[in-house]
Amino acid sequence: MFPLTVENKHVAQLLLSTGTCPRCIFRFCGVDFHAPYKLPYEELLNELQKFLETEKDELVSEVPNPPPKKIRLQELEDGIDGMDNLSQNGEGKVSIIEDGSIASKNSNLNVCNVCLGILQDFCEKEFIKKVCQKVEASGFEFTNLVLSISFPPQLSVREHAAWLLVKQEMGKQSLSLGRNDTVQLKEAYKWITHPLFSEELGVPIDGKSLFEVSVVFAHPETVEDCHFLRAICPDCFKPAKNKQSVFTRMAVMKALNKIKEEDFRKQFPCPPNSPKAVCSVVEIECAHGAVFVAGRYNKYSRNLPQTPWIIDGERKLDSSVEELISDHLLTVFKADSFNFSSSGREDVDVRTLGNGRPFAIELVNPHRVHFTSQEIKELQQKINNSSNKIQVRDLQLVTREAIGHMKEGEEEKTKTYSALIWTNKAIQRKDIEFLDDIKDLKIDQKTPLRVLHRRPLAVRTRIIHSMETHYVDEHHFRLSLKTQAGTYIKEFVHGDFGRTKPNICSLMDVTADILELDVESVDVDWPPALDD
Repeated sequence: MFPLTVENKHVAQLLLSTGTCPRCIFRFCGVDFHAPYKLPYEELLNELQKFLETEKDELVSEVPNPPPKKIRLQELEDGIDGMDNLSQNGEGKVSIIEDGSIASKNSNLNVCNVCLGILQDFCEKEFIKKVCQKVEASGFEFTNLVLSISFPPQLSVREHAAWLLVKQEMGKQSLSLGRNDTVQLKEAYKWITHPLFSEELGVPIDGKSLFEVSVVFAHPETVEDCHFLRAICPDCFKPAKNKQSVFTRMAVMKALNKIKEEDFRKQFPCPPNSPKAVCSVVEIECAHGAVFVAGRYNKYSRNLPQTPWIIDGERKLDSSVEELISDHLLTVFKADSFNFSSSGREDVDVRTLGNGRPFAIELVNPHRVHFTSQEIKELQQKINNSSNKIQVRDLQLVTREAIGHMKEGEEEKTKTYSALIWTNKAIQRKDIEFLDDIKDLKIDQKTPLRVLHRRPLAVRTRIIHSMETHYVDEHHFRLSLKTQAGTYIKEFVHGDFGRTKPNICSLMDVTADILELDVESVDVDWPPALDD
């Protein structure tokens, strides 16, 4: 059943005669069900032509104060001739041109003055197949996708002009037309193309999918259509660092909502002029949202930084914990890059023992995303076999939201350390035993001198929950500490020139320094432990 009714005839004839395509005519006639838009373009033109031809007599009789018959017949013949021309060219063959963009092969196509060919050329199966070929060649693994379409901002100006024209015509019939009474171009395009993309690729279109296919259209011929808006609404077009042009779709829409109808009509033709060429596709890109891998690592080397150690542009050591883990993940997930984070960090000369330190890695734009639990176990083993400096456990895929557990209440968590301490004075077992009785000792730590170049100057209060001493000899003892996360252990021992108070030096009335430090446990219950 043809979707237009008697009430739509005047508007349909007007839009068609001014160069508007059938699908855009449906949009401005408020056709809000999908089926008519999905008809092949040539069939759509034929149906529209039949509709206007069969209703010719009624159309003429309903016009108030009709012009002489000779003029009426000439107008109808001109309209039908125009439809014939459009029908002949309406199939709209598309191809990839030399610069990689997609455009119409048929330069004689009567291009729609509203959608600039979007609903003519770029809804047909041949174009869909071209896009899908690029998607399949991209090498991404996906089970669904989200389609992101970017139209030239001047389309909004042309839609506004067409809306004003139809609104004026309907006003003559004492009818009203609000902006929300028309179907938006992007909606119509989705109705037509989503089923075609889904059928061609064999996966559903899902707005929540992490795999995105973006198609960017451009139309250089009409790029200046929206420039007049800047003179009338300058506050809508403010330069942005990450935008190449101030004429973004959002800026144009903001200006169109502000401009008065009479001012718009003075600056832009209603109906809009017909262009010579259809839009071109300047970009087809595929991208996958980040995936996240978490686990816990042990660090057994006293000569390995957590992240690449670079000072004044010069790399100091060959590797890092981050790289020893992430290099393997990048390869297997076929990701572009990564971001490493962890629950705190240890110095280059500090080992991390026990159950290890929780970490998470964001893998950016991964091409492979589906792994079985066995494959993840094998990946963990591969990491562990590659180096004796680190070991990884509990490796698993996690969500972005789950990573928040690693950072939640980070400073309220506790960490356990073991330190080998030297003293300048000779000591006996009894000289250190009193430290065992100190509980929940509050200390004030001014930002240590050694990290002042990368952390703001501040005084932080931290708690030493408990200490346990083990006498070694008259100048050495081991100290096990359970502390609030974020405590600078080295500075608590040697005092950092009085910047940490109290400290082991002041408590024992000696000069003390730390020779070795190990992290024994990081008490963050994440990620979940896995069976070996």
